[in-house]
Amino acid sequence: MAKVIAPAESIKRVAVIGAGAWGTALARLLAEKELEVRLWAYEQEVVEAIRSKRENTLFLAGIALPPSLSATGSLAEAIQGCDLVVFVVPSHAARVVLLQLRPLFSRAVPVVSATKGIEEGTLKLMSQVMADILPQGMRSSLTVLSGPSFALEVCQNKPTVVSLAGKDPELVRRLQALLITPFFRVYTGTDLVGVQLGGALKNVMALAAGAVDGLGLGHNARAALVSRGLVEMIGLGTAMGAEAETFYGPSGLGDLVLTCTGPLSRNHTVGVRIGKGETLEKILRETHTVAEGVKTARAALGLANRFGVEMPIVREVCAVLFEGKSPLQAVTDLMLRAAKDDLAEKNSNPKSDS
Repeated sequence: MAKVIAPAESIKRVAVIGAGAWGTALARLLAEKELEVRLWAYEQEVVEAIRSKRENTLFLAGIALPPSLSATGSLAEAIQGCDLVVFVVPSHAARVVLLQLRPLFSRAVPVVSATKGIEEGTLKLMSQVMADILPQGMRSSLTVLSGPSFALEVCQNKPTVVSLAGKDPELVRRLQALLITPFFRVYTGTDLVGVQLGGALKNVMALAAGAVDGLGLGHNARAALVSRGLVEMIGLGTAMGAEAETFYGPSGLGDLVLTCTGPLSRNHTVGVRIGKGETLEKILRETHTVAEGVKTARAALGLANRFGVEMPIVREVCAVLFEGKSPLQAVTDLMLRAAKDDLAEKNSNPKSDS
């Protein structure tokens, strides 16, 4: 396949793969820009609801979807003749869906990954999973989108700022022009690792922040959790080749603050319930939405071990989720750790304990 060339004005038909709340919100945003959008949903009930009610009643109830947005349960139908693919499948299912997509491409098209997570078994970021699977001609044109963006607020035209990163600056600028609206501002860059890590790790920190809130430990404790969580994110990111500055932007600090404090955060909500004494198994049985932080926690700890980075908050989250440790004991153990210096030396010494 030839290298992707995609002027914004040449993109008329978009395939959005994944019809959760975020995928539906992005599909709606693009459809409102008078693009033909096909939204692929795994759940047939979502397809039927969008077709009959013009609404994703399962994941984004109450939001009307424009006529230029159609729903399908067929991947082949979704990408037929498309000029752009926006991939928004949960990280644990991404590889399976990508393997099904690969033989369906008849030509190279740009792909934007809006999935926030890390593949648990391989510890790969979504762009790396895509590079493993997608046709050769499409790999250099992968881009990633992340940032503080509750789907409901995006659909309500509330001001939202995100980051879009890719290795092809011209393509990134063209996609920026395609996505940007008076309510949806897009900043660009080249740090794919940093943008993706920020979007993934903030979900783990949101679980911890939710547990702090569920325990009733107060605003001081939550603020401490958020600030120290950022230190851990920067430590792992720089060890993996990301730029520290990325984590002070929308996909790092911005998304971290939103997800750790916002009532619409699935990960924070799960954390609150854990802090109040509910088991993870019970919580997962009772919800149909995906809290990416649960699966990302193990992957984040695996990356920390691989790169020799200490991530105490991530470690304690894993102990609570998977080893039966009480949330209160986890917080106590974090507070009683040996005294350390603050942020300054951590950016240059990823192996130091935060």
